[in-house]
Amino acid sequence: MKHTITSIVLGISLLIGSVGVGSAQDFQKGLTAYRSGDYATALREWRPLAEKGNRVAQYNLGLMYDNGQGVVQDYKEAVKWYRKSAEQGNASAQVKLGLKYGIGVGVIQDNVYAHMWGNIAASNGNADGGELRDLVAKVMTHAQIAEAQKLARECIRKKYKGC
Repeated sequence: MKHTITSIVLGISLLIGSVGVGSAQDFQKGLTAYRSGDYATALREWRPLAEKGNRVAQYNLGLMYDNGQGVVQDYKEAVKWYRKSAEQGNASAQVKLGLKYGIGVGVIQDNVYAHMWGNIAASNGNADGGELRDLVAKVMTHAQIAEAQKLARECIRKKYKGC
């Protein structure tokens, strides 16, 4: 899977096109702090953006909670932020959420949901999503795969809300 920093850096392009200059500067300040290992500053800059609905900041908070960077490691909190970002179409967050379902960390292990989120991420152009989907499919029954595909179609139809 992609390296954490790479995922954050790639998210900048999405951010700049979707928020105002002030927010972009706050995000950049958080990114600079994150890169230098100043996780407290990154958290301080990104949390308000995440709470306002910025999907990249939400994803980055998920990473920080997932890895215990500047916060106590908390997989449930990581899942919460990944889900918020995934529901806004962030394919990287969709992969992370699928991974959490696949291994049962922060959520109850569920291959159907792991496959579903991997499939959705793949449909949004994320190759890691396709890898996740294909990997988990190897341990699923045909009925489980069919259910995951049905759930993915429904989730996309609902624009990722409540999946």
